[in-house]
Order: sequence, then structure tokens, then C-alpha cells
Amino acid sequence: MLRPNMHYKELKDSYLFYNIAQKTKAYLEAHPGTHLYRMGIGDVSLPLCDAVIRALHEGVDDQAHQASFHGYMPECGAPFLREVIAAHYRKRGIMISEEEVFVSGGASDELGDILDLFDKESSALIMEPAYPAYVDANVIAGRKIIHLSAGEWNGFLPEPCQEAAEAGLIYICSPNNPTGASFSREQLAQWVSFANETGAVILFDAAYEAFIEDETIPHSIFEIKGAGTCAIEICSLSKTAGFTGTRLGYTVIPETLERNGMNFREMWVRNRTTKTNGISYILQKGGAAVFSEEGQRQIRENIRYYKENAAVLMKALDSLGIWYCGGKNAPYIWMKCPEGMGSWDFFDHLLNEIQVVGTPGEGFGSCGEGYFRFSTFGDREETKEAAKRLIGLFG
Repeated sequence: MLRPNMHYKELKDSYLFYNIAQKTKAYLEAHPGTHLYRMGIGDVSLPLCDAVIRALHEGVDDQAHQASFHGYMPECGAPFLREVIAAHYRKRGIMISEEEVFVSGGASDELGDILDLFDKESSALIMEPAYPAYVDANVIAGRKIIHLSAGEWNGFLPEPCQEAAEAGLIYICSPNNPTGASFSREQLAQWVSFANETGAVILFDAAYEAFIEDETIPHSIFEIKGAGTCAIEICSLSKTAGFTGTRLGYTVIPETLERNGMNFREMWVRNRTTKTNGISYILQKGGAAVFSEEGQRQIRENIRYYKENAAVLMKALDSLGIWYCGGKNAPYIWMKCPEGMGSWDFFDHLLNEIQVVGTPGEGFGSCGEGYFRFSTFGDREETKEAAKRLIGLFG
């Protein structure tokens, strides 16, 4: 008799952003015509850069002619894209080959799919507050989860501990979503050493590395000695280059990553050739343009726009004396709710009093209660107005 995956019953009834959508919908129905200043979901507001748009058009034109037409693409990614990504790493002094790069439909997809590589008996360590999909993907897989709490006492950057020694998988997101906190080279080195000692594998989410401006903060786990034997890096062009609606990312699995005589890079080749037909030629054509000299210059301009939004919000919080982290090296600002408010109470307060929408910290794990996340991906004038309203409400 067929049985469904009963682990779905262990998931929370509703997803964080669904709850936010329902609350904002109810508010707008009760207050028709009201404008909301949305700084909740981390979606970008600027269009794809010119270099990418031209490449996408070229890709479409290529499909119109037999000589340049592309059908099925290589399951692990087009060689032209894998090579430019590998070259991008090599410019930073990280020696990887194109065979260690895998093109994906984005980090969210890959973070779930990559779990195929690991036995379900291997527990997963998730540092919280955390991106909810980390937890949900492992719940669906039936995997035991070890929740490692972080807080102001450690700058939301936990260190290895005895509790973590039981984990087979270790999730690290730096710069972090939702807190914006970033691990230093020394802190990451501790986790790399720990993973190598315990035999764990680090799943390093580098979706926000392009926002790092502090030279002491690594952009990649592979900047750390020893990471090649204990880490997989999952990257995205969503926030780096505005591909949230275009969907493209990449994963780096070193040839040197093995456990129990099994090579994870070879396993992932087998997985991709079994479960996918590759990413579309047109999207990969656009993705390659991101790594051109022109593309890099243009995406940095867009990132600078978002970082200036962050500066506007940080200035407002500084003037109010409210504790926060993030913003400088990340597109998120993680603030402490004022006046001892709970995170959902603070959400309701901002929505009803000043029409500003953010994300309650509790949605990222229980230790996020009492904190709140702002995204800096919005429109500049709206960000300024939201900051002004915050000052007016709490000043």
C-alpha cells in the first residue's frame, strides 16, 4: 500500500512569508488605497544589468537559427559558464576547475536537492536564526536537526561546540540571512577544522557574498585552508545580479571531498545526469555575462544602490539608539525590537502605525523572537520614507 511522506506532517502549518502576505492583505482590505513600504521579503527592485539583457537577447536569437540552436544542455552546466565561474574563483586565488562547478536553477533549489548526497541518518546542524528552508528541507527528508542558537552575546556567529559534534551536516550562511552577520576568516577556520576533525560536511550558503566590503571577511569557504576536504559551496545570482525572477546559481564541489570511499563530486554528476536535463541555454548565456568585466562593473553599481539603502536605515537606527547587526556587509539589517516588543507584535505595530512591512525574527527560529529583519532591496525614496517614519514613531 502506498504511503505518503509522513514527514510533511512535521512541518509548521504555514510559511513565514505566507503569514506576512495574509496580514498585509487583510490590512489593505481594511484600508483601501493605503501605500505600504515593503522591506520584508528579500526580492530585488532593480532590473537586470545591460550586459545580461544583451546576452539574453543573443541567446534567444541563437535559438532562431539552426547553426546556433541549442537543444538539451549538459546536465551539470554549459562549459562556457562553468569555465567563467571557475575563472572568477581563480582571480581570488581559489584554484578550482570547471569540473568542480555545477550550474543550478538557484540556491534555494540546490539547498534542497543537495541533501540527496547524504544518508538520512546523518543529522543536520542549523545555526539559528536561519533561513526557514534549511529546516524544512531536512524535516521533509526525515533528518534529525540540531538547533544551535545564536544571539547578541556572540554577535549571532556561533562557534563549534560539543553539541555540534553529533552533526553530519553543518549549515553556514555568511553573510547571514536573516541577521546580516558575517564570519571572519578566523571564525570560519574554526568551523573548517571542526568539520575535518568530526567528518562532517559544511554546506556553505554564499548567496550574499557580493555584498561584502570588509576585506577581512571571506567571500568563499574555499579561502580557508582545509575547506576542500569538508565543504560544498552553494551560490546564487539572485541577489548578486538580480536573477530572482530569472533563476540561476551554481554549486562548487571539490574533487577532494570524500567520505567512506565515496567522492561527492562524482556522486553529484551522477545525480544531475539522473534528475535534470540541464538549465536553459538562454539563461546560462545571460549568466555568463555576469562574470564579464562589464557585467561585474554593472552589478557592483546595483549592489552599491542597495548598500546605500542600508546606510539610510542604519543611520535611522543609530539615531534611535536601537541595537542591530548586518547592513554593512549584507543586504539585511537585523534589529532588536524596541520597548521589549515581541517580533510579531512589532510587525503589527509598524504595519498599523507607519505602514512599514518587515520580517518578524521569530519566523527564523525561536531565538529570533524579539528581533526584526529589514531588507534593503527596495526603492531608494521608499526606504528614506520608511526610515523617516521609524524615527517619527520611536524618536
